Amino acid sequence: MGAWSRAGVGEAARVAGEHADAAEAARRLPDVTVTALADAGMFTLCLPETYGGPGASTVEMIDAVAEVAAADASAGWCAGIASTTSSLAAFLPPDVAHELFPSPRTATGGVFAPNARGTVEGDTVTLTGRWQWGSGTQHCEWIVGGAMCDDGTQRICVFARDQVDFHDTWHVSGMQGTGSLDFSVDAVTIPLERTIRVGVDGARVDDPIARFPNMTLLALGIAATAVGNARHALDEVREVATAKKPQYSSRTIAQSPYAQDGFARAEARWRAARSLLRDEVGVAWKRAVAGAPVDVDVRVAMRLAAAHAVGESVAVTQIAYELAGGTAVYATSPLGRCLRDAHVATQHIMVAPKLHQTLGTYLLGNEFDARMI
Repeated sequence: MGAWSRAGVGEAARVAGEHADAAEAARRLPDVTVTALADAGMFTLCLPETYGGPGASTVEMIDAVAEVAAADASAGWCAGIASTTSSLAAFLPPDVAHELFPSPRTATGGVFAPNARGTVEGDTVTLTGRWQWGSGTQHCEWIVGGAMCDDGTQRICVFARDQVDFHDTWHVSGMQGTGSLDFSVDAVTIPLERTIRVGVDGARVDDPIARFPNMTLLALGIAATAVGNARHALDEVREVATAKKPQYSSRTIAQSPYAQDGFARAEARWRAARSLLRDEVGVAWKRAVAGAPVDVDVRVAMRLAAAHAVGESVAVTQIAYELAGGTAVYATSPLGRCLRDAHVATQHIMVAPKLHQTLGTYLLGNEFDARMI
């Protein structure tokens, strides 16, 4: 069993919150936050139990990521990326999976997009390519990258950290602490056993997490981060509202009917979005535990809930920012960061607004390509 526990998640969240400013300044998580997340098993929440994973349900995974994100969205984002990436162990040969994950502290990350080109020769493949949005890769032991290979296969390839070059490209408006810079490989050779052929290689272990497509898991991790970030914004504005009296007013913001109405509506939207996400994920987890496939209907339901949660989290964070008044614009207020981070989540391809068109295509009975769902 892994090191994951509710108490451990709480401690990791506390440390992440205390060092959120340092993460923002460095544009990557500081070592103290990385250590706290590793100690809490937050990098391997989706690792099969066979390889030391915690056996956490997908609902527990999104709750844990959201809790960390409520302290620092960048830390939640990195934990979600690493945890969902760890699910790939289910598709690797057992000896390779054990090598990659010697303990539940191991961090992995990367990008599945097939941006590299690979030449297969014997039992190895040589790869050259570059990827964007390598969230948390600088603190990962193993880094994955997608590739199109000359044998006609699309592969997810696993590189050792020292085989990868990092590029200082992460100069952004939000999620600054995630360290989501570009990374590349140049004529790097790895064994084929450290690759997964997309659409060809099935799970090698019987574990519920292996029944979840990795794209779906990735979407859930991003949605959980957005939900946690919105919770941070609501909690922050509540503190401001109880203490602050706006200019020309004898009442605090909390005593204002306008603020009371706005906060209640925002709280309801947050709770509804979170509940839908947890409900749909819970349905899927029960099917997976029972040995049933997580089929297209169930995956579409989860992806819809995830995209909805991200959209509602942006709206809730915007309301919190506006209710705080001028206080929110100062660098000393976390609300500006919450708002910037919320908008970055909408740009992730797994939960971007345009996903609704894809899901609507299916829901209205049209032809549908489910490979990315």
